[in-house]
Amino acid sequence: MYFAALLARTEDGWEASDTELDDVETLSDLADLAREASPDEDTVLVLIEQEDSWFGVVRVDGEDDPRIYVSDAAAARRSAYGELLLTDELLGREPGTDDGPDLDALDLDGTEDGESEDDDDEEEVGAADAVPHSPVGDSGILDDLGISEKELRSLDADDALGTIAEALGASEVLETVR
Repeated sequence: MYFAALLARTEDGWEASDTELDDVETLSDLADLAREASPDEDTVLVLIEQEDSWFGVVRVDGEDDPRIYVSDAAAARRSAYGELLLTDELLGREPGTDDGPDLDALDLDGTEDGESEDDDDEEEVGAADAVPHSPVGDSGILDDLGISEKELRSLDADDALGTIAEALGASEVLETVR
């Protein structure tokens, strides 16, 4: 179960809208969705929370590249929505590299050449371990909005979005879409 909302800053304060991410396939799609929420190119925050295990914040300011913060990269990696946010750049990888197994060298049924299915499971765990069980991204993403890097990193996934919204003065509008 996940929750995603857009918070768009306007002249009158923050406006919230819930959003479905089912049709969003890339970070670029997500940024475009955020830009649509604010025709005046104001700041838009995409807040994502997955089963109280991780949260993410994507900040879009006009046509600038989106800024991203993810509270637990390893937990987010296990989520289709988290994988939208975990770009190669965010994880400190060369674009186009993959920590997963070489698909050309893989034995697809796992039984030839003395290889068992258990060996495949160990390879997948190794690839997942390449993603840290810690925050990644721009932890200063909300500094100018009143939430310091230290405060953002200390938030628990189960109440992070509420705490962020409260600090922004947007808790009431966020609750209307929750």
